[in-house]
Amino acid sequence: MKMNKTMLLEEVALRSGVSVDECGVVLKTLERVLSEELTWKMYRYGGWILLLIALFVSVAAFGQTAERKGRPVQTIRGIVVDGDSKYPIPYATVKLSDKEGVGTTTDSLGRFTLPQVPVGRHTVEAAFMGYEPGIFREILVTSAKEVYLEIPLKESVNELNEVVIRARTNKEEAMNKMATTGARMLSVEEASRYAGGFDDPARLVSAFAGVAPSVSSNGISIHGNAPHLLQWRLEDVEIPNPNHFADIATLGGGILSSLSSQVLGNSDFFTGAFPAEYGNAVSGVFDMKLRNGNNQKNENTIQVGIMGIDVASEGPLSKKHKASYIFNYRYSTTGLLNLDGGTMDYQDLNFKLNFPTRKAGTFSVWGTSLIDKFKSDMERDTEKWEYLGDRSESKDKQYMAAGGISHRYFFNNDASLRTTVAATYSQLDGGASLFNHALESTPYMDLESKHTNLILTTTFNRKFSNRFTNKTGFTYTAMFYDMNLSIAPYEAQSLETVSQGNGNTSLISAYNSSSVGLGERWTLNAGIYGQLLTLNSKWSVEPRVGLKWQTAPKATFALAYGMYSRMEKMDVYFVKMKGTENKSVNKDLDFTKAQHLMLSFGYKISDRMNLKIEPYIQLLHDVPVMADSSYSVLNRSDFYVEDALVNKGRGRNVGIDITLERFLEKGLYYMISGSWFDSRYRGGDGVWYNTKFNRNYVINGLIGKEWMLGRNKQNILSVNLKLTLQGGDRYSPFDREATMNHPDKEVQYDETKAFSKQYSPMFIGNYTVSYRINKRKVSHEFAVKGLNFTGAKEHYGHEYNVKTGKIDATDGSTVLTNVSYKLEF
Repeated sequence: MKMNKTMLLEEVALRSGVSVDECGVVLKTLERVLSEELTWKMYRYGGWILLLIALFVSVAAFGQTAERKGRPVQTIRGIVVDGDSKYPIPYATVKLSDKEGVGTTTDSLGRFTLPQVPVGRHTVEAAFMGYEPGIFREILVTSAKEVYLEIPLKESVNELNEVVIRARTNKEEAMNKMATTGARMLSVEEASRYAGGFDDPARLVSAFAGVAPSVSSNGISIHGNAPHLLQWRLEDVEIPNPNHFADIATLGGGILSSLSSQVLGNSDFFTGAFPAEYGNAVSGVFDMKLRNGNNQKNENTIQVGIMGIDVASEGPLSKKHKASYIFNYRYSTTGLLNLDGGTMDYQDLNFKLNFPTRKAGTFSVWGTSLIDKFKSDMERDTEKWEYLGDRSESKDKQYMAAGGISHRYFFNNDASLRTTVAATYSQLDGGASLFNHALESTPYMDLESKHTNLILTTTFNRKFSNRFTNKTGFTYTAMFYDMNLSIAPYEAQSLETVSQGNGNTSLISAYNSSSVGLGERWTLNAGIYGQLLTLNSKWSVEPRVGLKWQTAPKATFALAYGMYSRMEKMDVYFVKMKGTENKSVNKDLDFTKAQHLMLSFGYKISDRMNLKIEPYIQLLHDVPVMADSSYSVLNRSDFYVEDALVNKGRGRNVGIDITLERFLEKGLYYMISGSWFDSRYRGGDGVWYNTKFNRNYVINGLIGKEWMLGRNKQNILSVNLKLTLQGGDRYSPFDREATMNHPDKEVQYDETKAFSKQYSPMFIGNYTVSYRINKRKVSHEFAVKGLNFTGAKEHYGHEYNVKTGKIDATDGSTVLTNVSYKLEF
């Protein structure tokens, strides 16, 4: 049903809480600014866009009248736990450090409540005898949603008569206490605040040292490694790439994450030398968690923006038993409005149900999923054809889902068992065709791929004393695959099978990891990890060790070493080639292996400022490469492989990461990070080359400022900026003679000079501006987020121009702007 002007005004009034007359004033203002014809043209073709603008203007114009009696308040709730065993700490003190007189103690189950907290930023501090105080900074309190915190405390290893109190903030260390170097905690609040984050955790980590960002893709390249070498984890389970339109631009990347910041909890991001519990990864690990929903009251969020529409809700399933739910659903604006025929249509769903019990432990049911549809049309006017892509057409559908049931049981206050039964699923259906001048089509690619993993993982955690904690874990993954990729060698030729497989195999892994306090200033983290792939009986045993030295209350040195391995994606093992009698030529490939060595120096300049310097070296071996060629999977960006490979390649990544960070204080924060690195590999021809992702340097500057505005200082204006300077894209010189001799004029490259050339440096600018209006039990937020406003270009390769007879470089400048309105109630 189409809306007329009156219906639209009523809708705006209903959503914003102001009168129809006031909304009419807003609409007339828009008509004067945009012209009446343009205003209602926007309405006719995108009523949601006009509604979004009107909502914000009305809220901004009339929101000041909503709260006259005082600043809105909210509740901070949470639990204080032992950082090693995760067991609740009863009768600990919890207070607001920035507001005198606001404090409480935890109950017998470690729970606390701080009521009547004014909206704004606050610092929460927890303390208990025998533990080092824990401080959570930058906690954003809004009028619409309660804040829930899990505060871990580290037990002191000092004798009582020698106690030196050293407060630990929530930003200093990873959540995983066995991490020695190369680890960073990712705050969900940062994902919505930092410029360039785009509410996407994968884009947010590009501000961290060691990570080279991309604009068109959110693939995470760490220290010059390819994005597909990173492991994605959710709720202790490895999951498929959780990005929309995954692996299209680059393997391991996508456009944006399907994991919404509405449901994500604080997570860990590792760039090297990670603890023994993490396996099947050689570059890094993104260990993400879903948060529990509010088990006391219902809270809802509606967000409307250019990128899509989000609906989120959380609340109690049973207040008596403290059970809760949380979910978020998002649908793309392009799919909703069917713009351009729904060229890019995506949607995702995330949820978690939490069921604590008195005697049987805590159960949770969780899941994430996405659906993507992508279509590219050919140019119908043959006179405009210049490149091969102008006369090609493709249509793809992608599906991803992961979910499970987790159970955690405490045997006493020092031992727990966590077990998860999960399943993951990914599917890609795609096809592409080429058209001739008679507009007759011939297929040149047909892809069907389905992968299902059934996973059982369990971890036993035992804290033997304040100096010794041990984790032991086991994971069994049953992998079922059904895939068939066919490609035509040349135009107008029949499709030929490139990769084909149907069956199942298993990946079995186990680990043991310990953290030992060696006196007052030394901590040893050591363990061992092993895994076996039953497909070809390849196995690996990997020691991990890290040593941390607290030289002074403000200075820390750490050194970590580890061996790591990763299996290839399943399609690689089942590559078919002519003359091999349908044999899978790569079925016996071994794991890609790596050794990490990282040194870390941390210095606490002040309570609000930290400096971290981390030099490292990563040596890779047994890397799959093509014999007598420069090809290596370390440079892999395509979603398929079509050649026979051998484990004779090597790699070497050397560099240093530096981070200077000032935490939020008086509305100001900033972070400066720099990475200098050299990333090389040796192909099957025995020659060393630059890797495709060897940018040599990345320098980030991140800054933000907040102001409390409004009659009662209840509203928040936030302005954030991120600037990045990094080395340009690397590429191989093209071979013109070989290209001209190719039947389809497909550009051929000189592989004897692989990635020897580099484009100009990239200067990338991102910004986020938001204004939050806190009313009683309702919060409005309007935000404008810009990605690459500097217009930095990325380079994608070369194409032969049939009109000019030249080989042209293909590049593009991806500039994204998202205007959004969020209503929380």
